[in-house]
Amino acid sequence: MAMPELLPKQKAAVLLISLGPDVSSKVFKHLNEEEIEQLTLEIANLRRVEPKMKDDIISEFHDIAVAQEYIAQGGITYAKDVLEKALGQQKALDIINRLTATLQVRPFDFARKADPTQILSFIQNEHAQTIALVLSYLEPQQSSFILSALPPERQADVARRMAIMEATSPEVISQVEYILEQKLSSAAVSQEQSATGGIESVVQVLNGVDRATEKTIIESLELQDPELAEEIKKRMFVFENIVTLDNRAIQRVIRDVDQNDLILALKVSSEDVKQTIFSNMSKRMAETFKEEMEFSGPVRLREVEEAQQRIVAVIRRLEEAGEIIISRGGGDDIVI
Repeated sequence: MAMPELLPKQKAAVLLISLGPDVSSKVFKHLNEEEIEQLTLEIANLRRVEPKMKDDIISEFHDIAVAQEYIAQGGITYAKDVLEKALGQQKALDIINRLTATLQVRPFDFARKADPTQILSFIQNEHAQTIALVLSYLEPQQSSFILSALPPERQADVARRMAIMEATSPEVISQVEYILEQKLSSAAVSQEQSATGGIESVVQVLNGVDRATEKTIIESLELQDPELAEEIKKRMFVFENIVTLDNRAIQRVIRDVDQNDLILALKVSSEDVKQTIFSNMSKRMAETFKEEMEFSGPVRLREVEEAQQRIVAVIRRLEEAGEIIISRGGGDDIVI
């Protein structure tokens, strides 16, 4: 007999029961009073949890947590590619659909439809923390334009605040939203709170600014917060971005990186990445790589990620030495 479909809060109650009182009490510390009251009521109403139901909910929670981690690393497309390889196409699609269906509409939706020049004119004289909050919610292209247009002495300060920003209270978001909406004479305002800021947010913005602006910000951050600057640099160019390099640059990377690292890195890469790499190898070399990948057996995801990070480090070193060019926003990518 099939088990009834549970509501999300009922699944959460089953999960908390399964985790035990010690872990559940730690989870409660991160919830508000209303959420605690609802979950407590659901837990009290649960008479008996079938073992299969408990196992299914724990498995679903695990799958979604893993998917969220992959999304944080490389976005939804990256997460889908990795999950498909691990779980199959249909299950990966189900997990991604369940996850994205729960995503709330982000605040400042009206601002993401506005001209960044207008937004700049209204926020450029605000406190750096306010600017960082707004930029964290805008589209990366908008935020890149605005960050580039700020005075140099403010750019690094705003970028740093974006990187270390934690969840902001709904009241503060609503207040800033309301003021900006009035200035832009826009219509729709989202009142939902969502986590924002963080290193990934500032990386997306810096990937869209010109090389000179990026260099200025990174150098300033290296003086203010070396560890943060290093973490941002690691994420500025991820392995999957190798498809944006020209053929000459890719061939140079293939020559310079450790071949074992490249074999590892390609094991969970998208077909686009594999095709890009193989098309820049000799036929014999590509066949050798494919055979090595096929017969190398299972590897830990952490090992693959570490190999990809070492390859990215080589790519950034080559760029810093002027050996290759990484495409960015702005005009300094043009070679004449």
